Amino acid sequence: MRIALFGYGKMGKMIERLAVERGHEIIAKIDVENKEVDYSIMDVAIDFSTPNAAFDNIKNCIDHNIPIISGTTGWLSKYGELVHYCEEKNGAFIYASNFSLGVNIFFELNEYLAKMMNNLSQYEVSLEEIHHTQKLDAPSGTAITLAEGIISHTGYQDWKLDEGGNQQLKIASKRIGDTPGTHIIDYTSGVDSIEIKHTAHNREGFALGAVIAAEWILGRTGVFTIKDVLNLG
Repeated sequence: MRIALFGYGKMGKMIERLAVERGHEIIAKIDVENKEVDYSIMDVAIDFSTPNAAFDNIKNCIDHNIPIISGTTGWLSKYGELVHYCEEKNGAFIYASNFSLGVNIFFELNEYLAKMMNNLSQYEVSLEEIHHTQKLDAPSGTAITLAEGIISHTGYQDWKLDEGGNQQLKIASKRIGDTPGTHIIDYTSGVDSIEIKHTAHNREGFALGAVIAAEWILGRTGVFTIKDVLNLG
């Protein structure tokens, strides 16, 4: 495949290495220093840009009939608008807050645990995420996905950063060093605690998942999720 990268930071460079190892060609690297885009030479695009750029990157690819994968977080207030636009234009689009296989298994485990804990009112749940200091958004997209998974199966109505309440799930965000990503969900009562945790040792799992998603979406139309790619039901 001929892949265009929107965003060429640490994640973009890792995607480039893994894509080339899998026999693909990186034909464009679009970022703040190189904004020229030739859609005619690309088969698929992968976006790990910035919250301010992601929406336009995705929309422009849809306009030019280029399937696009996006792992950029911090812009999701416009996600519904893009879903509608992609369906209207018969485009192809995948967004995931995290493309790692392990994290997506963790998403499933999180929802299963939330279902079991729903009627145990003595437990209070909290969520913590830790990332590197260069991460622009807080909480992380992965943390928001985890929070939404808990909310969908419990009495919580929404989440709130660094605060909580009877119907608000607390998400604590920390930015430490070069941490690739750690997410911890804790259920605590007066007598014990139950904790599940996912720790990324590096960013390679995220990057590989994005390349696999790009391979999967080629030739398809529609709006998909990483569950479709990984057949997680």
